[in-house]
Amino acid sequence: MKTPVHILRRLWQRGQERRRRARFARSLMHLHGPTAPDIPKDAVLAIVLVRNGSYYMDAFFEYYRALGVSHFAFIDNGSTDDTIARIKSEPGTILDQSTLPLASFEDLLRQYPAQTYGQNRWCLYVDMDEVFDFEGRRQIGINGLTRYLEGQGATAMVAQMLEMFPKAPLNAVADFSFQSALEEFAYFDISSVARHAYHDPAIPFAALLSDNTIPRDDIAFCFGGVRGKVFGENCCLTKHPLIFNGPGVTPAPHPHLSMGVACADITGVIKHYKFAGNTAARDAASLSSGDLAHGEDAARAAVLHSTPDVSLFSLDARRWNRVELLVRAGFALGSDRYATFLKDHRP
Repeated sequence: MKTPVHILRRLWQRGQERRRRARFARSLMHLHGPTAPDIPKDAVLAIVLVRNGSYYMDAFFEYYRALGVSHFAFIDNGSTDDTIARIKSEPGTILDQSTLPLASFEDLLRQYPAQTYGQNRWCLYVDMDEVFDFEGRRQIGINGLTRYLEGQGATAMVAQMLEMFPKAPLNAVADFSFQSALEEFAYFDISSVARHAYHDPAIPFAALLSDNTIPRDDIAFCFGGVRGKVFGENCCLTKHPLIFNGPGVTPAPHPHLSMGVACADITGVIKHYKFAGNTAARDAASLSSGDLAHGEDAARAAVLHSTPDVSLFSLDARRWNRVELLVRAGFALGSDRYATFLKDHRP
């Protein structure tokens, strides 16, 4: 009696996955920091996938330390600048490395620090060009936020990404430092954001969200935005940046989400500075090396190459002020319960 084809296919896929995970395990190198760090139960561990991140380093640490983060687990994907040396010089850092291609191993790269150092801890997934923000940030910091999430039994917080850009063409600001970009990239455009219900089956990765819970129906997954308008990218704008990596949670099987989480009744904002620095040169180098992980990246690289003076600024652009205004606009979500929490925790 022959074994059905679907069973043979499933066995083959399982074998492929075992080999992929074994290859990843062999590739790992621990470069810096304790292998069993003493991270307090109430601390937040920042998890950062990095490659050639030196450009962002000073402003990145300044922002997240001010937010209340003092523990950082980096996983390097083959930096050729001084990223590794600079991370080693920073207190509270752990650094591992795997140089396997991002396109095939991104999930394992992002999961490893959480599973190795962040078990039963709050983990904040951020990239070097991302600034995580939320209503009341200056007032309560990251630890106040996690106390609020714990109080409602939440194990994740959703955040919507805002692509930040300058008024000038991108090639006119290619030489800006990252600190200058944080100051000059003062605009965003949410006029062409497509919203999907959190459990909409039309979301390409809907199956990964199926076991997650949301406390309100207006928590959405968003796509497109200004990058869709200018470059034709149908990029996902929604993430689960902050998760509690406890029982039943699978951290980062996809770069934008975790599985098995209970989402909070509020959402945050991730200010994204993808176009800081020489974006065209960076994308061209990644494209030639085959390191771009997403199909939309190639479309963006093609536009940047063919239209050097491209600008993201238009009459739809709005100037950044603070998260609270985005809550009023409905892009980020607040709640009466959170408003009461902030009122009760005034300095």
